Amino acid sequence: MNVPNQPIRNGPLAAVLGAPVGLLGGLIGLGGAEFRLPILVSVFRYAASRAVPLNLAVSFVTVLAAVATRLSLSTMQPSEDFGLVIGSMIAGGMIGAYMGAAWIGRISERLLERTILIFLVAIGGLLIIEGFFSLESAGLPLGAIGRAAAGVLFGIVIGVVSSLLGVAGGELIIPTLMLVFGVEIKTAGTASLLISLPTMLVGIARHRANGAFAERQDLTLTVVPMGIGSLIGAVAGGALMLYVPQQALKILLGAILIGSAIKIFRK
Repeated sequence: MNVPNQPIRNGPLAAVLGAPVGLLGGLIGLGGAEFRLPILVSVFRYAASRAVPLNLAVSFVTVLAAVATRLSLSTMQPSEDFGLVIGSMIAGGMIGAYMGAAWIGRISERLLERTILIFLVAIGGLLIIEGFFSLESAGLPLGAIGRAAAGVLFGIVIGVVSSLLGVAGGELIIPTLMLVFGVEIKTAGTASLLISLPTMLVGIARHRANGAFAERQDLTLTVVPMGIGSLIGAVAGGALMLYVPQQALKILLGAILIGSAIKIFRK
């Protein structure tokens, strides 16, 4: 895929496009970065290796707002070992985020784009599956030690994906919490945001050490205005989540994500 070396930086446009992505993230318990990454590449003409860390920075702002809104609505119904599950996934996620951010500087732009395409199509497919089928589960009979080990292992995988795509990873975290650990769907949506925050912080710090945020204009004209737009959208989405049919929305968004990913990254 041929991408111009000089990206397009437009603060007002970044804010306008950030708002609906943040809204979607708040509605379905994601950071919305899966939809923001194609925008950064196709509209703002960032190379994938530059778009990923910027996407991660905006995602952090969006997730922070979404989790504050969800917690204020008291949508969590934690189980007895909820802290163990969350803690183990956070630990694994931080390890994976460090690994993924380190890898991104060692692979070619073409390979990174192919990796992004595969992950986005897979995430879109998961959205569609969740829309058609109920993922409610009693969880696997693993015991405390098994649940902690599984949390770390799944967290590592999710952390790698988070850093390679610049996403919060909620579309992977939520099914994991529900199917492996038997967490109820609304609690899983809020818990996914809590798990994502430290994971993204590690990824951002690692990307920064690699020089990802060296261009000040990337921050002032892309990250900050898009973050503001995403923040407004995320708050609205978090407040409206109880009134929107999430299953139908996931099917629609999954199809849109797959189509946009193929269109932008297949070349």
